[in-house]
Amino acid sequence: MNVPGTARGDGVGPGAAAGPSGPDGPGDALSPRGHPHDSDTPTNITGPARSGGAGLGHGGDAALLGFARALRAAGVAVSAERVLAFLRAVDVLRAGSRADVYWAGRVTLCGDRDDLERYERVFAAYFGTDGAPARPAPAAAPPRPRLVLREAPAGSRAGPPGDEPQGPPTATLASSAEVLRHRDVAELDPAERAQVRRLLAAFALRGQPRRTARRRPARRGAVDPHRTVRELLRLGGEPALLRRHARAERPRRVVLLVDVSGSMGPYADALLRFAHAAARGRRTEVFTIGTRLTRVTRELSHRDPDLAMAAVAEAVPDWRGGTRLGELLREFLDRWGQRGMARGAVVVLLSDGWERGDPHLLAVQMRRLHRLAHRVIWSNPRKARPGYAPLAAGMAAALPSVDDFVEGHSLAALERLAAVVQGAGPDAAGEVPGLSERS
Repeated sequence: MNVPGTARGDGVGPGAAAGPSGPDGPGDALSPRGHPHDSDTPTNITGPARSGGAGLGHGGDAALLGFARALRAAGVAVSAERVLAFLRAVDVLRAGSRADVYWAGRVTLCGDRDDLERYERVFAAYFGTDGAPARPAPAAAPPRPRLVLREAPAGSRAGPPGDEPQGPPTATLASSAEVLRHRDVAELDPAERAQVRRLLAAFALRGQPRRTARRRPARRGAVDPHRTVRELLRLGGEPALLRRHARAERPRRVVLLVDVSGSMGPYADALLRFAHAAARGRRTEVFTIGTRLTRVTRELSHRDPDLAMAAVAEAVPDWRGGTRLGELLREFLDRWGQRGMARGAVVVLLSDGWERGDPHLLAVQMRRLHRLAHRVIWSNPRKARPGYAPLAAGMAAALPSVDDFVEGHSLAALERLAAVVQGAGPDAAGEVPGLSERS
């Protein structure tokens, strides 16, 4: 099957081996239900599908776009063209099983081998895991009938006995994950918190790229005289193509200051897990702030998120205490920031802005930080509440020195925060232009 805009086939297509968290086999059919609250509604699967659409319907399209956004947050370069190819591939396959969705996304959304591990993690967290890894469908498989969903009378069964999907319905799980992305973390039950933790474990955070003094070989750019002369000597003076080079890019350092005071208690775990995902990068530093300043970069270096959280719990002595933002920010700048950690970096403060100390001191230190850092971002979980205004003394004192003031209450808000850190605007929502609604 040729799908326009698909990714390269360098070991990423159906011929590549599936990871440990691949989907179920072809027998694991997609649920016809598109919303988690409709799980008790019986359905029949008959008749032709909607024109030009997949069996998932419009609710399924929203779930697939949410999956693409989760991949982007995990560091996969999911462009609008790849997402469009993914949706078209699902349409062609008619999305009858989780294996179809898995392979459609793997072929179209993964650009190289480095994306495969992230894809496996996000797919498992977003759609759930159940059963054995998927296998490519046989080349001579019979054509799949086009399906459409309609409600059946109460008490009736959907299809003949034995045809029920084995394992969790993919469409229901996807819709549940999409709804969960926008829920306030403080209002989640234990099961929903566990799912959010799995999705946060797949995050990736890189600072805004900057050009360095070093140069790398490139197809376009200035002529590289040394490599060009060496190529001419290698060919014995015969004509040769000019070798070119361009400035290399590297991500800026990211510094995260996570508030673990009492007022931030409902959000501290999710924010620290977000910081753990960010700390997998070499140029990321993490500190906790409350009544003390604690550097927890080493504790968050554990690959396992639960082990990292346990190490942080032992290292941080001021859980659910007060907040002294001004004094701790001054300590950070004196010990680390002024010496180079904050110079040219993207500094992110994750706090509600409640200050027990002198707001004037916080304002002075924020101006000092703003002069050092490339960009200062403040993520406040309270910002999403209706009628919120930055009237707290600490928040009001800090805002004049903040470049971007964003929310931080939900998974979707943290995805937007990651986009802002990477250089997008403060209104970046992770949407794919022109694909929010499909005709």
